[in-house]
Amino acid sequence: MLAYLAGPDVFLPDAPAHAARKSAICAAHGITALPPLNEDVASLAAMGEEEAWRTIFAKDVAMMERADLVIANLTPFRGASADAGTLVELGWFLGRGRPIFGYSNTATPFAARSAALLARMPDPMPGLTVGGFGLPDNLMIPGAVETGGHPILLPEGGRDLPFDSLEVFERCVALAAKALARVA
Repeated sequence: MLAYLAGPDVFLPDAPAHAARKSAICAAHGITALPPLNEDVASLAAMGEEEAWRTIFAKDVAMMERADLVIANLTPFRGASADAGTLVELGWFLGRGRPIFGYSNTATPFAARSAALLARMPDPMPGLTVGGFGLPDNLMIPGAVETGGHPILLPEGGRDLPFDSLEVFERCVALAAKALARVA
């Protein structure tokens, strides 16, 4: 099984080493990881910005085409919700009916994170609401993940973990391996 590892992990300062750790966890569960790093695009540094982003996009879509499933890091990134690029990838897998597995290192519910951000806005809109429903993110995100029959996995004990923690990721990979073994 080939798993596309969606998430903003590519922005970590040690992204290749982090991806190697994630790949090793996947391999231990019989899954081959496809982390969307850009170190394999040799000429990226020599490209102009437009050519570079188009090359990265095409490479990532080709990688998703090869993948049997996605394991998505839905930890909030640059705001109250999951990374926008990761959500596009999640939708891509949803649209193709491929298995989706997701996790977050944040146990704090979406509504609480959103309220905290709204409180810091210099001129918040009066009456603006957030439909939290007690969910870990906007309802469309857990809805997409649950199409595969599994919820977004969160840290145990209700405590947030560091962004780069692999504790919940490892549980998610184990869940994916077990679920895929049942259908095989």
